Amino acid sequence: MPGTYLKFYVQEDHKHHGIATYEWLLEQAKKTGIRGGSAFRAIAGFGRDGKIYEDHFFELAGHLPIEVGFAVKEEEATALLNLIAAEKLSLFYIKLPVESGLTYTPATS
Repeated sequence: MPGTYLKFYVQEDHKHHGIATYEWLLEQAKKTGIRGGSAFRAIAGFGRDGKIYEDHFFELAGHLPIEVGFAVKEEEATALLNLIAAEKLSLFYIKLPVESGLTYTPATS
């Protein structure tokens, strides 16, 4: 099925409405009807601030990048991006064309 892969990069310790931004994104996606999403914690990375953060430095704990991704229909990607814009939340994202599907669908009885 053709669709869109929508990926956001957020900092582990950033919050929106009192919860981690990556958790907020997952919750909002679920509320809008998106059927699945995942958050992945990086072991190292850098972002707009130009600082490199790595997992093995205790003093940098909580600053690592989190990647939050969704394989969705184009309309779902647009709806989620519009919701984030309405929240005035400035997030870096990547939007790519994707083909998704299941490798096997069991027969129903």
